[in-house]
Order: sequence, then C-alpha cells, then structure tokens
Amino acid sequence: MADNPLQNVSFPSNGRTAHGYLALPESGAGPGVVVIQEWWGLTSHIADVTNRLAAEGFVALAPDLYGGTTTHDSDEAGKLMSELPVQQAATDLAGAVDFLLDHDAVVGRKVGAVGFCMGGGFVLVLAAQQGDRIGAAVPFYGVLGEDYPSFENLSAPLLGHFGEQDEMAGPDAVKSLADRIEAESGHRPDFRLYPAGHAFFNDENHMGTYDPEQATIAWHETLNFLRANLR
Repeated sequence: MADNPLQNVSFPSNGRTAHGYLALPESGAGPGVVVIQEWWGLTSHIADVTNRLAAEGFVALAPDLYGGTTTHDSDEAGKLMSELPVQQAATDLAGAVDFLLDHDAVVGRKVGAVGFCMGGGFVLVLAAQQGDRIGAAVPFYGVLGEDYPSFENLSAPLLGHFGEQDEMAGPDAVKSLADRIEAESGHRPDFRLYPAGHAFFNDENHMGTYDPEQATIAWHETLNFLRANLR
C-alpha cells in the first residue's frame, strides 16, 4: 500500500510497525485521545479533527488503519473496510493506546477515543477491549462490518452521536446497540440522535450529508465530555 503523507509517527503494534498522525497541544502536554478514521482512510479531514483536538489541549493520535491508502469513492471505501479484519484493527488501536500512555506529553492513566462511521464502531470495540485504560469513548454514527464482540469488559463512559435519518445506523439500531451494551457491561451509554443523516460531521461532505449546525453541537458536547472524563 502507498505511504500516506499525513503519517508523521510510527509505533509498535503486535510485533510490527503501525503508523499514524500525531498532533500535540500548544501547552506541550494534555490527556491522550485516539482518533479513529472513517472508511475513507486517514484523510485530511481526520487529520483536521486530530489538530482540532490538539488545539483544545489534547494529545491526539489518528492511527492509519489502511497502511497509507485513502479514497473518496464509496465502493472502494466499502471494499477497504470489508478487507480490514476487526481483530487487526483492534490490535493497531491497542498499540495506539500503548503509545499514548507511554508518551511524555500525555497526562493521566487513561485515554479517550473518538471515531467516525467505521471508526465509531471501532471506538466501541477498543473500549470493550481495553477496559479501564479507556476513560471516555465517543462514537459518531458507529458502523461495524461484522457483529460487535462482547461488551462485558467495557467500563468507559460512552457518548454517541447518531443521525435520525441515518440509513446505516438508524434510531432502531442505535437503541438496540445501547440495550446490548447496557445488558453486557452494566453501563447505559448516552447515545444522542440528531436531525441529520450519516456522516453529518464530515465537512468534506463526500456523502452530501454534512450538517454544520449539528456538527458544531456534537463537537462541543464531545469536548465537554472528554474534559469531564479525562484528567
């Protein structure tokens, strides 16, 4: 796969080397947050989100789960997503958690996780996998290409943002997922519905569903949630 010019850091992951995009706050230190890409790959939009988190005082890392490949074509994105085993992605993401917790700029013993579409699904996988090492998890319209693993070990507070007109993760699916998480983990997630469609946060607007008003609301709620739970 091609190298991604946005890759600016490498970290070990299950015996191999993974890559990603790291952004540091102006202060030089802050809580760590893993930013998990959509099915498009590690794009300029994901780098921008990572930079925005850094501007708010977080040490943000976006792992490159596709090894350098990006696309703006929905069919190709779907193919890339389907070819990415959940376990492989979870391993890369676990390496990202290790990297942040070991980084001199990161304060605290827990990190946050924020992800979008496919990445939103992986936020939940990561929170279930990493237990109390995740202090706050924020899936935006999370979608996973296969069934979720057990949520038994999930302990992080969850704030989820979903669109009422989302055909990929509609209100019924969101409620069903929330019910399952509560049943398996004992924690009820705060899943919120917005009058918007799928990918309403993505200002590159590949799906024509970007909603700046709802995106702004969700972003402010995300920042407040991360600040409240990562110390």
